[in-house]
Amino acid sequence: MNTITTPKETLHLKSKLRLLPPRALHRSQRVQLLPLNTFSNSSLISPARIVSLSQGGRSIDLWRRYASDKFSDMGLDPGAGSDKIFNETTASSSSSIVETLKKANSILPHVVLASTLLALLYPPSFTWFTSRYFVPALGFLMFAVGINSNEKDFLEAFKRPKAILLGYLGQYLIKPLLGFIFGLAAVSLFHLPTPIGAGIMLVSCVSGAQLSNYATFLTDPALAPLSIVMTSLSTATAVLVTPMLSLLLIGKKLPVDVKGMISSILQVVIAPIAAGLLLNKLFPKLSNAIRPFLPVLSVLDTACCVGAPLALNINSVVSPFGATILLLVTMFHLSAFLSGYFVTGSVFRNAPDAKALQRTLSYETGMQSSLLALALATKFFQDPLVGIPPAISTVVMSLMGFTLVMIWSNEKEQRI
Repeated sequence: MNTITTPKETLHLKSKLRLLPPRALHRSQRVQLLPLNTFSNSSLISPARIVSLSQGGRSIDLWRRYASDKFSDMGLDPGAGSDKIFNETTASSSSSIVETLKKANSILPHVVLASTLLALLYPPSFTWFTSRYFVPALGFLMFAVGINSNEKDFLEAFKRPKAILLGYLGQYLIKPLLGFIFGLAAVSLFHLPTPIGAGIMLVSCVSGAQLSNYATFLTDPALAPLSIVMTSLSTATAVLVTPMLSLLLIGKKLPVDVKGMISSILQVVIAPIAAGLLLNKLFPKLSNAIRPFLPVLSVLDTACCVGAPLALNINSVVSPFGATILLLVTMFHLSAFLSGYFVTGSVFRNAPDAKALQRTLSYETGMQSSLLALALATKFFQDPLVGIPPAISTVVMSLMGFTLVMIWSNEKEQRI
């Protein structure tokens, strides 16, 4: 390899390192002529051989300076490649974080189970989450649905009256019938006190749960608006239907607060969904920015909605009848989930989205507003035993519903 030496004080680069004077070089400094093929991007470098000064990191500085000038002459940026790699790496890292946040919903059943165990073992962990937080908590879940939807989705939902009617019948015909059967079984077969049977029947008389809308959104986002319409309809008419069913099944007419029911629909369903839709339409960039964080917040929100009722009613749950009531309530909800699924399958067997409808109607039939049943039991029944089934139902239907979310979501991914 050729070597040229020059004094340190006279060393300079002439014509951007193309010409070097053949002068004596100090021993501590050596300028080396490197073959062109030393560099991978040789096609973008001048035909003249590259000069490298072997004095620590200085050689890199000289090479970079020269290369920068050459690329500048050609209208190229020598750092563009490294910047591109850096940007791609950063984007990849950001994308990974976003994907992780979006996949938070996949652990929801595990979080619900963990919150249930935590509420059982250490109730104070959720007792701070009192009933005053339930409305904004459920409202946030509806906001998450709204921001991921648009008004056309809801207009399309109203074009399916047959599905809406079937969902309504599931809420107020199939479910009350199952509640009556299991309520009678609790008293006649398991010899539980009559108020326990009344509590099971009371659970079957209330409207659908807002959590069913969120469950549908996680499994079949396109049908979430349809689920919301069905739940809203059952909630709006609960002011008339629930008292009638309670009189028919339990023998006691329970007055329902009409004003409170309408206020609940506005706060929990209509206002949050409208806010999400408007934000998505008017401020799409803001919506895109916050959307990845919603799954994580929704998981924590749901955990509180499940753990808090259990922690606040722990004495009722661990009562002497707790295990038997748990069995009956579980069988009631399981029967409701299965009935909704298979009845829908028989009615819509030729529909292109039959499976999605089956899942949606299963959630609607299997998940009830157990908190409403608990409130009615506390307010209108003197015997505290009536409130035990609704308290247990809150946890059971959430666990079962979100377990189905996990199962059905995995099935869909495997098919894809």
